[in-house]
Amino acid sequence: MEKKEKESLEQLFGQLETVIENMEKEDVSLEKSFELYSRGMALLGQCSKAIDEVEKKVLVLDENGETHEF
Repeated sequence: MEKKEKESLEQLFGQLETVIENMEKEDVSLEKSFELYSRGMALLGQCSKAIDEVEKKVLVLDENGETHEF
């Protein structure tokens, strides 16, 4: 089984935007709305996790030129 390549934050946001656009359509059924909502919440979870990982990697440079974790 091949390991799925990790999606970038930009890709996740793009997918989330598509989900929102589909939810805003007038002809979307209630069943489809719940399916889209579930997909959107899963994407939000992935976005949150990706942002947390980035924040852990961010370093702050102080006035002495030393780096510290954010």
